[in-house]
Amino acid sequence: MKARALWWEAARCAGLRDETLRPAEGDAVVRMLWSGVSRGTERLVAEGRVPDSERERMRAPNQGGDFPFPVKYGYCAVGRVERGPAHLLGRTVFSLHPHQTLYAAPAASLVPLPRGLPPRRAVLAANMETALNAVWDGRVGPGDRVAVIGAGAVGLLTAALCARIAGVEATVMDVIAQRGDIAAQLGVKFGDPPADCDVAFNASASAQGLARALESLGPEGTLVEMSWHGAGETPVALGGAFHARRLRIVSSQVGSLPPARRPRWSHRRRIETARALLRDDRLDALIDHEIAFEDAPAALPAALAEGGLATVLRYG
Repeated sequence: MKARALWWEAARCAGLRDETLRPAEGDAVVRMLWSGVSRGTERLVAEGRVPDSERERMRAPNQGGDFPFPVKYGYCAVGRVERGPAHLLGRTVFSLHPHQTLYAAPAASLVPLPRGLPPRRAVLAANMETALNAVWDGRVGPGDRVAVIGAGAVGLLTAALCARIAGVEATVMDVIAQRGDIAAQLGVKFGDPPADCDVAFNASASAQGLARALESLGPEGTLVEMSWHGAGETPVALGGAFHARRLRIVSSQVGSLPPARRPRWSHRRRIETARALLRDDRLDALIDHEIAFEDAPAALPAALAEGGLATVLRYG
């Protein structure tokens, strides 16, 4: 069986490679329908900015090659099962796989889509999983005031999840004013957050966003740092009243479950929950850029450089 896959050959230079599938025992063969591009992480991969110290930890499931280049990367795949166990044949599934027309993966790793979830929107499952993990890390409770700095796809999903909690006042802030329209559709305030928030999330991948998130916290407040800043250094404003106000900075990374959840939750349970949370038609507004897979080498570098929300690749 033949397939074509997207590879980053050099910084901001992508191409399509022909590949031969050799399914192992227990694998299913999946025909890709849609794949999502993780704008933050995949931009750093495309630019060759994965730090040497993080190359093993940042490997994606089913990744091809090694950082920096050439590398086949991606983890938001939705397709239809063409070969495999009877209970999966013909089912539309989500999996953690790079951008590729046809692929083989362990059947146990495939997550069938629930009824009512369109395949195109399902590519947001990895983003929703990241947002869910961050809300857990922030321990947001009923009635809390919450600030989210950075209204990208993950930031908006985080704010939307917080807004579903009873009494929570969630405000998202971004330098792109047009994001306010989407925030309003999701039931989230847009603009400057209050200065006495209980929890703040930085999803801006910038030092300025991190500083603004700290400013929004009240005494004893918690900042959840969601961004992966990649290679280089990011200054943190630890002067002023940081210590006097006893602020906390917590890292959130979707590769592991929060300690309080680990005795009961598995990665499988978390992705299934994220998948179910996507059954909300308003979330289609987060996908603002669609590229045909065949056009990806030419179009994707520019799409990653732009300030859009979620980009999907269409396979036909």
